[in-house]
Amino acid sequence: MSGSPWEELGAPADRWAGCPPDLEARSDALRHIRVCDLSGQLAGAGATRLLAAFGAQVIRVEDPTNKGGWDIVRGAPPYVDERRGIEFGGAFNNHNTEKLGVTLNLRTERGRELLERLIAVSDVVTENFAGGVFTRMGFPYERLRELNPSIIYVSNSGFGASGPYRDYRTWGPIVQAVSGLTFTSALPGQPPAGWGYSYMDHMGAYAAAIAVLAALWHRDATGEGQAVDVSAVEVGLGLTGTDILERHLAGLMPREPGTVHANRDPGMAPHGIYPARGEDRWIALACRDDEDWRRLAARIGEPWAADGALATVAARLAGQDALDDLIGAWTAGFDAEELAARLVDAAIPASPVRTAAQRIDGPHPATPDWGLWPTVIHSQIGAARVEGLPVHLSETDWSLRRGAPCLGEHNQFVFGELLGVKDSELAELAEAGVL
Repeated sequence: MSGSPWEELGAPADRWAGCPPDLEARSDALRHIRVCDLSGQLAGAGATRLLAAFGAQVIRVEDPTNKGGWDIVRGAPPYVDERRGIEFGGAFNNHNTEKLGVTLNLRTERGRELLERLIAVSDVVTENFAGGVFTRMGFPYERLRELNPSIIYVSNSGFGASGPYRDYRTWGPIVQAVSGLTFTSALPGQPPAGWGYSYMDHMGAYAAAIAVLAALWHRDATGEGQAVDVSAVEVGLGLTGTDILERHLAGLMPREPGTVHANRDPGMAPHGIYPARGEDRWIALACRDDEDWRRLAARIGEPWAADGALATVAARLAGQDALDDLIGAWTAGFDAEELAARLVDAAIPASPVRTAAQRIDGPHPATPDWGLWPTVIHSQIGAARVEGLPVHLSETDWSLRRGAPCLGEHNQFVFGELLGVKDSELAELAEAGVL
């Protein structure tokens, strides 16, 4: 046998058995899974974060020689307070909650040997290097299978592990541009605006997490591991499905150069974002049909709204630009929260456009019950709020309580308790720059 615990026992083992209580996962859903995680940033770290939230033992492997610097969010803003340094980055803490952290210098023979031993007792290996990098480091999938025949290997890169672009380096905004998403977003007369900061890192993370779960299902049914190749660009292409269909079947462009993509596809008018009273305050509203419009017109109470020329959706769509100007002039006189509440009471879909602070601490009906912003305890930062998950399971729900690991924080537990390396040797390895 390979030494794979799953194969030797013939059934899932509790990966947290015998660990200190302060490290043990609280969720039961994936506590039989151990992940050797060499990924970072968000595309990789975001995927394993989801697994860790549901109880998987995720062991984050970092490089001691550059103080974890491969992951640019380690030590980067936002910060909780005035403290700075590699352990105080708020985004890193958010993306790596509930994980264990170790350091390994994979440029050394001993470091590679310890990684091999960790892979042998893991269920999943994840990385989000550029395509082929992990192979050049000495860890092709074939080698991983020699170490552990039931291993699931996940490569999460920008362009995937094959093809002419496999060696290209990417970041979220580049993926968005190559996949065609960036072109769909712009203001009138302005160049493409993109979809915000590293939007595709989030989408790539979700895709990778789903792929891991599918591979685990297959392994638990057959005993077979497999390689998982995730291409972030292809994830992005998958989000442009309606634009591709419109282009090839109807000859339509997702956005004509020099124009803005308005909310007109569903055939609703008005349907958009409008100014409210105050600086940079906005309200979203939509009229799904003529009945919605009649209710909105009654609330507006002005002669132009009662004009029969606007009674049908076809007429409103034909003059939507002028209608948007009229709606905007009306909404600008109201507080966004108060107006949205009035419209919702009248069965008209509406909502204030919330700022970052408002969507965390402001009025939000889901926040108290759903725990969307739980507080975790980081060993140096202390208490800090992080993103929760927008789902709940009645029997095996997620749990986030422990903050991200400091650099090498769990070397003793992972290498000492899990792999059986003696304390004296660990000290020697640290002195030699292996840990």
